[in-house]
Amino acid sequence: MSLLVTGAYGFIASRLVQTLLDKGQKDLILVDDPQYRSNRDCVKGLESLPFIDRDKLFDHLDKLGAGELPNAIIHLGACTDTGNHDEIYMWKMNTDYTKKLWQWCAEKKVPLLYASSGATYGRGEEGYSDAHQDIPKYKPLNVYGKSKHEFDLWALQQKTTPPHWWGLKFFNVYGPDENHKGRMASPVFHGFHEINKTGKQTLFRSHKEGIADGEQKRDFVFVDDIVKLCLFCVDKNPPSGIYNCGTGQARTFLDVSKALFKAVGKEQKIEWVDTPEKFRAGYQYFTQADMGKMKKAGYNEPFIPIEEGVARYVKWLKK
Repeated sequence: MSLLVTGAYGFIASRLVQTLLDKGQKDLILVDDPQYRSNRDCVKGLESLPFIDRDKLFDHLDKLGAGELPNAIIHLGACTDTGNHDEIYMWKMNTDYTKKLWQWCAEKKVPLLYASSGATYGRGEEGYSDAHQDIPKYKPLNVYGKSKHEFDLWALQQKTTPPHWWGLKFFNVYGPDENHKGRMASPVFHGFHEINKTGKQTLFRSHKEGIADGEQKRDFVFVDDIVKLCLFCVDKNPPSGIYNCGTGQARTFLDVSKALFKAVGKEQKIEWVDTPEKFRAGYQYFTQADMGKMKKAGYNEPFIPIEEGVARYVKWLKK
């Protein structure tokens, strides 16, 4: 099977490509910004694979003959900076680029998997159902979430589609190879380095009545589980549509902190700070993927609990 993977030098995609290589899948074409080839740790081991500059992808695709088409495109490339408020840039990278890929896949009859986001659910007042009839009611809190939501809505309106397509709403992903993400890396990554440096961890206070400090909850999902969900879609061809990709269980930041200190081997010490004003309007106090639709489609693999995932990640970080 020939697979084309965009965002291949990013956190999730590089992990997916490495998993495919470990499984003996070598017919892979990687797409990303060429500058990342030399400045990201997650590229190690992928340098010899065929590579296409993301800005030249469509020129490349248009030149392919019928026998050269990939068996599927896994589109994980995007701008994932939730603090980026440049709507023009976000729409270009996250919405318009994906529309062009969709249209090409529809014309050439190539299956398409693309990354959506749990950020599309906003504060969660309307729940976390991935049923298609529910998706129009959600109100994302930031430009990143809006750009992903805009494409989901557009995809559901299309009469001409790829032969198979899946939009996967990734929730709070953490795990190896996110070093390059800076402030957008997971709280596990930042917590590990802070604990090693200072012996304590800084957590945001709650600014919402009824929720205690540290009791903010997220659906934290280990990156290897996300890879399994992606490969399930490509390999098993479940019904086309939009699917949640989380564990289905929200855990508190205190749970994550406790697992971190245990994995590091230190006594838990927390310093509480106010959530910065600029983040409060877009802060999610609760996220939890409704995984019923994915299970109904045939995915029944157990998810890695936060304690095990953090322990695995810390072991990797120590190296």
